[in-house]
Amino acid sequence: MLSFEPHTLSPAQLQGYLQSAVAPRPIAFASTIDEKGRPNLSPFSFFNVFSSNPPILVFSPARRVRNNTTKHTLENCIATKQVVINVVNYDIVQQASLSSTEYLDGVNEFLKSGLTMLPSDMIKPYRVAESPVQLECKVNEIIALGDQGGAGNLIICEVVKIHINEAILDDKGMIDQSKIDLVARLGGNWYSRSNQGLFEVEKPLSTLGIGVDSIPEFIRESTVFDGNDLGKLGNVEALPSEEEITIFVQNNTAVKGVLSSDDTDKIHLKAKEYLNNNDVLSAWKVLLAKL
Repeated sequence: MLSFEPHTLSPAQLQGYLQSAVAPRPIAFASTIDEKGRPNLSPFSFFNVFSSNPPILVFSPARRVRNNTTKHTLENCIATKQVVINVVNYDIVQQASLSSTEYLDGVNEFLKSGLTMLPSDMIKPYRVAESPVQLECKVNEIIALGDQGGAGNLIICEVVKIHINEAILDDKGMIDQSKIDLVARLGGNWYSRSNQGLFEVEKPLSTLGIGVDSIPEFIRESTVFDGNDLGKLGNVEALPSEEEITIFVQNNTAVKGVLSSDDTDKIHLKAKEYLNNNDVLSAWKVLLAKL
């Protein structure tokens, strides 16, 4: 058995071991606003419920390991003392992951991830309309656990209003765990789906993905693609070139046949096949070949 004291490991190694060992972890999809009223949205898996009366949630935006900077969510909670915790189910997991991309201060992650801003009733930050449960919270206390990279900041929140989508309720009016279809975070790229087991979500680029808002409208409005498909398509740094698309089509007889049909749904379904296999660039090549 391996044994070591934490201080003998690098912060990245220690974080990796802990995130892989203490899992699966629920995800707090935290919506905040800054002092200028600009929305921010980001997921955090250092999160849980700690009291029901009063209703208390705690999540922890850690200082970045690589450069010891703090995250916009923490800065906004310090400034405004308000946050919405939206739960993450399978239907929005790719979009939630995309929102964790480190866009510049002031960039609206709702737009980048293709999710809908829904006004809250008692606080200023927006809710995620697609989330099946949204918890409006006031921030009671923030406890800094250290000042080095990887140090957490416990944001202790009190729930002031709960919103639940009726579609996830059972015949007794309680949340049906199969219907809510929650996902949880493990180490690396691994997630757990509560009713189906492990799956992977590719980590957002260390550079910036184009975002769902940059996907052409004819793709965003297609009935073939769901939010997870759009999240994958938005998590690319750049679109393939015309030359790359031409070579891809020339070397792929099946794609040629689909494109020659001029049937938009068939073309989109072919692209979705690639997305289901996590071959996002090939999906883009199919979608852009007819332009």
